[in-house]
Amino acid sequence: MSAQRICAVDELEANQAVKVDIDGTAMAVVKDDSGAVFAIGDTCTHGDISLSEGFVEDDTLECWAHGSKFSLRTGKPLSLPAYDPVPVYQVEIRDGDIYIDPTITVAV
Repeated sequence: MSAQRICAVDELEANQAVKVDIDGTAMAVVKDDSGAVFAIGDTCTHGDISLSEGFVEDDTLECWAHGSKFSLRTGKPLSLPAYDPVPVYQVEIRDGDIYIDPTITVAV
């Protein structure tokens, strides 16, 4: 599968997560304060909760239901109750647009 256009980088608000679904793969897409864009699996590994409804703080996305924080860079949980990581997807920026291929995860 080839990378799919998600939106323009300028369409994302800083430190806000947006839920995206590409061919059945749900992910949370976040632009941080520096303009870097991340895409991680949207489902908290502690419970079936959408991470895109959570809170972005520094380089983390916090599950609103139970407070587990996940690294935007590695997908690893940084606080309990979650202990399994979420996938992190490769993000490409082309001509100001965000492209993501849900079959390519970032090895960490």
